[in-house]
Amino acid sequence: MKRVASIIGWRRPALAALLCICAGLTGCPVGDAPVGAAQAQAGAEDAGQLLATLEQIERVGRSRPDEYARQLKELIEQTPAGSAMRAEALSLRAMVLAFGRSRAGLDELQAAIASWPNPATVADLRVGLVAAKGRFQFAQGDVREAARALGELDAAVLAKATPRQQIRLLDVRSQVLGEVGQFNEALGAGQAELTLAANLGATWRRATALIDVALCYFRADQMDPARKTHAEAMALALKDPDPVLMYTVFNIRGVLYGKDTNGQIAQDSFMEALRYAEEAGDDSQRALVLGNLADMALTRHQYAEALKMAEQVLPLARKTRRLVAEIGARHNAGLAKIALGRIAEGREDVRVAITMDEQNGSATYAAQDWEELGQYLERAGDFAGAIDAYHEHRRAVDRLLRDDTRKAVVEAQEHFEAERRAAEIELLNRDNSLKAERIRARNLQLGLWASLGACAVLAGVLLVLAYQRVRKTNTALAATNDLLKMQSERDPLTGLANRRYFQAAIKALAREEEGGRLSGAVFLIDIDHFKRVNDQYGHAIGDSVLIEVARRLRAALREDDLIVRWGGEEFLVVVKGDVDEDDEPARDDGNIARPFVDSRALNPGSAQTLAQRMLDLIGTEPVRHEDRLVPVTASIGFASFPIEPYGLSLAWERAIDLVDTVMYIAKAHGRNKAYGIAHIEARDEEQVAAIAPRMEAAWQAGQVRLLALQGPEAAETPVTGEVPA
Repeated sequence: MKRVASIIGWRRPALAALLCICAGLTGCPVGDAPVGAAQAQAGAEDAGQLLATLEQIERVGRSRPDEYARQLKELIEQTPAGSAMRAEALSLRAMVLAFGRSRAGLDELQAAIASWPNPATVADLRVGLVAAKGRFQFAQGDVREAARALGELDAAVLAKATPRQQIRLLDVRSQVLGEVGQFNEALGAGQAELTLAANLGATWRRATALIDVALCYFRADQMDPARKTHAEAMALALKDPDPVLMYTVFNIRGVLYGKDTNGQIAQDSFMEALRYAEEAGDDSQRALVLGNLADMALTRHQYAEALKMAEQVLPLARKTRRLVAEIGARHNAGLAKIALGRIAEGREDVRVAITMDEQNGSATYAAQDWEELGQYLERAGDFAGAIDAYHEHRRAVDRLLRDDTRKAVVEAQEHFEAERRAAEIELLNRDNSLKAERIRARNLQLGLWASLGACAVLAGVLLVLAYQRVRKTNTALAATNDLLKMQSERDPLTGLANRRYFQAAIKALAREEEGGRLSGAVFLIDIDHFKRVNDQYGHAIGDSVLIEVARRLRAALREDDLIVRWGGEEFLVVVKGDVDEDDEPARDDGNIARPFVDSRALNPGSAQTLAQRMLDLIGTEPVRHEDRLVPVTASIGFASFPIEPYGLSLAWERAIDLVDTVMYIAKAHGRNKAYGIAHIEARDEEQVAAIAPRMEAAWQAGQVRLLALQGPEAAETPVTGEVPA
């Protein structure tokens, strides 16, 4: 790759004139002689050269951040303190180092702001600092922290910065907000970046901005506008190519076409991106592209090729300190090994990757990795390992949901407190108005004894009006509080109760039972392959599936039964006491899986009947979304408390953990099934806690007897085309 010329060899007289221009001076001595017209012209030429050098470094700096950061440091030392040129160079150095996952530039920029002598250019530094912070956190893989850092900037400060500073901020903001799911905000940032880039006139900047916009559409599952926008970016990149820009456009092209049927466009695009990354000498980007190729090979069941690619990524990721790429490589290599029959080795590789994700603060990725590990182990026949992985996935999701719930509750409480404070202020103002009216009435009474009666009437009227206003205010405040309470206890998508409501309801239910134990049936329902529905058909269809499954569960249950959206694609049902006695009878022994004993001793109106009803209602008919039909099934775990043979009742936390265990057994044994606990050789919670982690082995040993129910056969229903009348 052609290197950017070093700035160290500039002529000293011309540099002196340049420093004067950067400082905004009309003249400046060089030695004892005044600056002449020739020197001023040379200074202007060097100023243009300096801007061109900065532009080129910004364009390709991410490919070799350490090298370009050294060039920028030399440049900074030769620019005047407080000048716009020094602010530009400092900000660019922080951004380049952030691409290399180094905080050094951030620390330098923070120190410069504290002692910056020129208020007119300090906004450039502040915007540059926020942009570099966001880029650093994003490069580290901590997307949430990146989004938080980008929210620290005041809009008034951003408006004072130069267009180049604004573009850098909008670039990282578009990428980060798109990653966290704030698609409208991300798209707005990308379009604002595109407008500024067009004003600056640099073709490569417009192409980069169009790539950001295309990614926003892609993350929002709008594939047609994403590909159209990317085609515009590709056309611009070809007009003014460089290796960094070209590997970017080809890598994104591979991502956009990665889900096509044959995947050839994506494969060719990734190979082109790899070629340009090698031309740029960017090992970090090579690691990223090879990781994408490994992902594609896994998707296409080319496991040996996926393992080969992943093993190439590891040394590159370590060399470039790209922790996210190293984690992905370990994860992909582990999955490929499991698929190739090296189960123990692959499982350990994936576990190491998950541990690294957790230590890196990427809890969302860790939860997804546990689920994918469970799926690969299930396909490889390691059912015990699959169940363990699904349990870890459930625990990881629970932790994420608790964090999200805690945040939502805090936000709701803050909103409530703000509403309450506003109402109190309004009441205080009304009270002050009332007091003023009273004082005025007293003054009238003292000055006009003859009008005493009229004043009394007037004061009374004012009191009545004030009282009515206070009552209206209190009524409105109470209504607002009720609305906030309802919103905080309901899932906005399905309308079902959420975890916050459940915790209050279940505690009230447990208090009614002796010893605070549950009496009734508990069901945990998980939609099968829901992630595949979202990935293949889009989140809009995924939402339709969730809404329809919630509706079918309501149809299966009584009005006073508790139905909770437990998180993601999971639902929890608690039925207090026995199910209705006039339900259909329990099924015969043919539905009882090995090594079961006769289950007909269960009450005909038992949880078994209700579980079968839910399986049938969920799985019999596909879910309709516009002109698409999506087949849906579910896996269910259930138990009715107290459990035979010792009449064991459990606290609700332990009861849900137990049902969660058998639900994952249902998933591991093929899905579209319901597994329930009919008998467990346990007299107390300690014995249950000892049996639960080895439920499958305890079942085989006769310590546990399970009920197994099969859901309806899923029809081969097309997901596109006309919906039958």
